[in-house]
Parts: sequence; C-alpha cells; structure tokens
Amino acid sequence: MATKLQPAVIAIFGATGDLAHRKLIPALYEMSAANQLPTNTSILGLGRKTDITDDEFRSQVRKSIRDFVGSDSEELGHWCEKCIHYFGMGDSGPEDFEKLNEKITAIERTFDLPGNRIFYLATPPQAFGPTIESLGEAGLNSSEGYTRLVIEKPFGHDLKSAEALNDLIHKHFREDQIYRIDHYLGKETVQNLLAFRFGNALFESVWNREKIEKVEILVAEELGVEQRANYYEKSGALRDMVQNHLTQLLTLTAMEIPTAFKAGHIRYEKVKVLNAILPIHDEDIVEGQYTEGEIGGEGVRGYKEEDGVKKDSKTPTFVSLCLRIENWRWSGVPFYLTTGKRLKERRSEIVVTFRRPPVTIFKPEEKNRVHPNVLVIALQPNEGFRVSFEVKKPGSEIAVKTEWMQFSYADSFGPLPDAYHTLLYDILEGDQTLFVSADETLASWRLYTPVLHSHHTLYPYPAGSWGPKEAQKLKG
Repeated sequence: MATKLQPAVIAIFGATGDLAHRKLIPALYEMSAANQLPTNTSILGLGRKTDITDDEFRSQVRKSIRDFVGSDSEELGHWCEKCIHYFGMGDSGPEDFEKLNEKITAIERTFDLPGNRIFYLATPPQAFGPTIESLGEAGLNSSEGYTRLVIEKPFGHDLKSAEALNDLIHKHFREDQIYRIDHYLGKETVQNLLAFRFGNALFESVWNREKIEKVEILVAEELGVEQRANYYEKSGALRDMVQNHLTQLLTLTAMEIPTAFKAGHIRYEKVKVLNAILPIHDEDIVEGQYTEGEIGGEGVRGYKEEDGVKKDSKTPTFVSLCLRIENWRWSGVPFYLTTGKRLKERRSEIVVTFRRPPVTIFKPEEKNRVHPNVLVIALQPNEGFRVSFEVKKPGSEIAVKTEWMQFSYADSFGPLPDAYHTLLYDILEGDQTLFVSADETLASWRLYTPVLHSHHTLYPYPAGSWGPKEAQKLKG
C-alpha cells in the first residue's frame, strides 16, 4: 500500500445502479486485492430503498465482483463484511442527510478513520443538483480530514446548464474538492499520450502544422442504444461522446508542453486549445442515424425501432466534425472527430497523418507511389501504437511498399487496469490531473452549444457500416 494514501469513507450515491456494480465496486475490490486501497477504507452504498440491509447489499456486491472480476473467494467475503456498508436515503430530505452524516461518523469511529470523505455521484444527471445542494446544507461539504466530490458525465447539457451546475457546486465546494470524471482519461494509452509526445524528441519535433497533414480521432461503437433510450433521446452523439470523450482526446493531442507535470499546468494548456478552436460551421459537421443492418452476422434493428425511441426521432447516433485550431502550432491542420453507434466494429484511435515528402524521386505509377507516414494511437480494443513507413521491395525493380512498426501494451505489460481503477486511486491520492476542470467544461460547451442549436440534415446509415457516406466527403 502506498503510504501517502489515507483511508476514507467512500460514499456512493446510486450504489444499487449499473455503474456502481459494473465498474466502481469491482475496481475498488481490485485495488484492495492489489494493496492499493488504504487499510480500513469503508465503502458506503447509498440508495433510495430503506429496506435493504448491510448483508443484502453485501450479497449484491459479491455477485457484482463475481460477475465482473471473476472472484468469489473467502477473502472476498471477509472484505465485504469489513468494508461494505449500506444506507437507505429514502426521499433524500434534510433529515435523511442528517442521518447520513451520523452514519458516516459512526463508521469513522468504529474503524478509527481520520475524517476523510469522498462523495461519488453515480446517479442520473438530474440528481446532481439536488444532491450537491443537500450535501452542502447538511454540512457534508467539509470534515476533519478532506472532503471530495466526484461527478460523472454529463456535466450539463449545454453552456447555460453547465454554468448553472458549476455555480451550484462552487456555492458549496471549492474547485480543488471537485473531481469531474471522464473515464477515457483513465485509460493507460490516453495517459501515455503525454509521455509519448513529451518524452520522445523524435515525435515532438514533428508535432506541428509543417509536418502533419491531418489528425483523425475516432470512437466507434458496435452497440446500439441498449437500455439507455430515455437518456440518449435527450442527448444524441454530440452530447454523449464528442463534448467530453473526443474533445478530451483532442486537447491532449494538440496541447502545448506544460511547464510541469501537474494538474493545474496540464489543465491550463488544454483550455488554451479549446479557446483557439474556430467556430464550427454547418459545412463542418455531418450527422446520421442508424437504420436496420447486420453486425457480426446477425440482423439488428434501426434506431427508431429500439425500445423507448420515438418513431419520428431526430436524434443523431453518428456525428463527424472538422475542427480547426487557430494557433501557431496547428493553423491549417484539420482535426476530424467521429463517433457513432452500430458502426462496423468497436474501435477507438487517434490517427496522425504526416505530410508527404515535398519532392519524390519515384515515378508516380501505383507501384512507386509514396504514401504518407501514419501514426495510429490505438486506445481500444488493442492498446498500443503503430507507425507506417515506406520501404523498397527486394529485387532489381524499384517498387515501394508500406510497412508498419508497432508496440502493444498487452505484449509488453500484460492486461491493463480498468480506467476506473486508475481514477479512483487518483481521487484517493488527491491528484486532479486526469479530471476535467470547470474552465475546460465551460470552454467545451461554449464551442458546441451553437452546433446543438442549429439544424443539420440527418443522414441514414445501415447498422454495421462506418456511418453515412457524406462523412467521407467531409474529409475530402
């Protein structure tokens, strides 16, 4: 166990929900098994139901860990008995938060904890505001140790709502207490972008408009809307993925070198990127919605046939944008951001295409055509890097061929930890580097809110394809 980490009470609002049981609690157990969770750290599940006992909740936790970690040992039983607790919030009125304070205080006394508290909002976004307000009014925004507030996306649904949510949070919590989670930032490959760029002069020296022709960021999903129709109908692809996940990847790819590897310095450079992006025009965006098709040899329904989706829905399930960063490093280089549901395969990657040599000594026929060097940063499912280069084929004839050098995380380091494992550790450590600041959130919404309020043609695309053909025209 890292000695710099202190034990805490981790109170999870929405503890009976999917996120808590599929991601958060399994990640906390894996941290404990790896001796990364401070001794006596207690996990307090919070839900509306008041008739769930500690033992019943522990049984739910064991099942989640068995399903998502594959462990069901005697040691797990001891861990649940010692670390897992439950408290029913009922209607979440003022008296319920007063009782919550009493519950947390009792746990701290029982396990001799120093008063460190983490409140994790794993709830629907409409519950963020009331929960934060109630925490503040009950005095749960401070304690004898530290108090930290963790908020899942979406952080607002446009600029106005994000500003209002930030104002409410800052009414009760300081910015250094707030951890806005974007789980993509917890992926090892995403974090390694900084080491890759700033630790290798070979790449950083060509990371500019003079050497790079274009940058493409793709997050493709095979899955459809699944059980999230009620949320997705109000969200769409741009709110669900672009404003947060893809934009975070963009800022890490395009940011300048920070003066120190610290949260404040890195966040500052990311905000500078967002503020340098030119306004997005109608010709810079293509939106689509999937129709019935085939994935993995099986037929799948179109979006409008999904349960809970309106038959005349205009919600985009695909979006592709061209962004331009007007600064010294990137002026003239297009950044293409693309995401969609029911695409051909699950894939997340950043593709950097370098400019061709200004003069070629090879004849232009196909066998001698020189292709641009390409760097592929694969985020999922096979994390790693690939770089293409041109070589001459063996033989007397001059013929050029593209080959690849590659690095695989799995081959070098084995299985990578889940993103939530990394982020939860950082929350305990008090490191905000991989979390989104208030300024980043507002700068992002300032960029995309005009796009949300403008009308765009919704192009159909069959499930199992790479999206509407019009998206390819966007890239020329």
